[in-house]
Amino acid sequence: MVVSIWKSNQELISLKHNYKIKSNMKIAKRCGTIIVLLFTIVGCKGEKREVETLVSQVSRKPNIVYILTDQWRGSALGYAGNPDVKTPNLDAFAKSSVNFTNAVSVLPVCTPHRASLLTGKYPTTTGMFLNDLYLPAEELTMAEIYKAEGYNTAYWGKWHLDGHGRSSYIPKERRQGFDYWKALECSHNYTEMPYYGNDNPELKHWQEYSPFAIVKDANAYITKHASDEKPFLAFLSIATPHYPHNSAPNKYKEMYTPEALTLGPNIPKEFEEKCRMELQGYYAHATATDEAIGLVINKLKELNLMENTIIVFSADHGEMMGAHGVKPFVKQLAWDESIRVPFLISYPSIGKNKGTVVNAPLTTPDILPSLLGLTNIEIPKGIEGENLAELIKNPDPNVDRVALVMNPSPFGANFNDQPYRAIKTKQYTYARTPSGPSMFYDNITDPFQQNNLLGKPELSVIQKDLDSKLNSALAQINDEFGTSDFYLKKYNYVLDEKKKAIPFWGFNEGKGNLKNVGATKPIVQSPKPLKD
Repeated sequence: MVVSIWKSNQELISLKHNYKIKSNMKIAKRCGTIIVLLFTIVGCKGEKREVETLVSQVSRKPNIVYILTDQWRGSALGYAGNPDVKTPNLDAFAKSSVNFTNAVSVLPVCTPHRASLLTGKYPTTTGMFLNDLYLPAEELTMAEIYKAEGYNTAYWGKWHLDGHGRSSYIPKERRQGFDYWKALECSHNYTEMPYYGNDNPELKHWQEYSPFAIVKDANAYITKHASDEKPFLAFLSIATPHYPHNSAPNKYKEMYTPEALTLGPNIPKEFEEKCRMELQGYYAHATATDEAIGLVINKLKELNLMENTIIVFSADHGEMMGAHGVKPFVKQLAWDESIRVPFLISYPSIGKNKGTVVNAPLTTPDILPSLLGLTNIEIPKGIEGENLAELIKNPDPNVDRVALVMNPSPFGANFNDQPYRAIKTKQYTYARTPSGPSMFYDNITDPFQQNNLLGKPELSVIQKDLDSKLNSALAQINDEFGTSDFYLKKYNYVLDEKKKAIPFWGFNEGKGNLKNVGATKPIVQSPKPLKD
């Protein structure tokens, strides 16, 4: 992690601009070399097609296909040992990729995870710790970095970083570097998912279950750009298996009988019936989404792109689903059901590393610098996550490290919960609130986190060491660890008095036009002032 340096808006814009100029100069220089090489070899042998293919394979950076699902907890997959859920395509993909078994969401809820993923920074650094905030244009993001390095960029599905209401049209200048665009701020209407297509401000709807519709369009894009000189960054943001669970297609719900589903021992008896009913649809969404993801992987195989493509499968956060007496649908908390997410990654020349496991934890800000490391792109100053490319290329199940998780200001259904900072190692979870230590679990001997070890005299040395590691992680990012009110006031955020969340309603009619439907004009809230 790199210590964050606060900059004025103008400095951030300058940093972003200078990075793009520097990167474009690199691209121009690299392209010039390719032209000379082509001229020389073709002139000697005249074998134009074969030489073009050779040069493309040697010089072209790998494509990236990033598949981000929503609310898919790390335990809800066949390859993770779940006895009920059917995920044959991802089970097969796990055998050909590196599996990070302890990947965690840095702040287990939608907008904060996505902001951290695209910037490589922590929520307390960006100020993006609530849903429905606008990610400032000054932030340098994944797509902007890759675009500056010569990549085509494309995005499908749920965005949740625009903060201008959940159905408003998002113009190109607010898409953070993504050019091809079939997306919407936020919707979970999977049977008639709305979206905007590129520069058309008229709202459209996918005509089938959204994971399949998104994948079909993405596969068409991948096919079109498979032979381009430029590599592509294709980001598929699939909103399932996030609730509503009853909207999963019947074909998949029929695969699961609620009464036969397995429940963890940390689910109280009063939640059992509700959880089984919700799990039926949750697993049905998971199975359908697994099938859709399989279509993407098969398309990459069909086009012979696997050897020049990095593929990531992950999720933005988990789902409590009754564990520890927390009702289904809830996240934001530091238990594994909420923070632990799947993370599979395959890359060119993975070879003998197929099917390997890394038990060392990975947290969201680590993802962007790791992708940059795998693609040999300079990591911009200000990115706080750690570059784990060497661990990905040399996976070792015995390596350990610290991954930081946080919730500076719980909101919505979690408003009355304490803010926290937590760390995860390959064995332990340790958390602290402003009132003091709150969690200490040995996740190997106690995988359902039922035995809080805080204050055990025989474990005092381990607890002290974990507390020290947490302090060190916070110091590296200048995290002040204040109260919820401290952070809300710091960024002048105003929550709805009743819902205790950033108001996202009242902005629009779904056709890109802002609309005031209440007594108060909707306000776009962001960590930095918005320009007119």
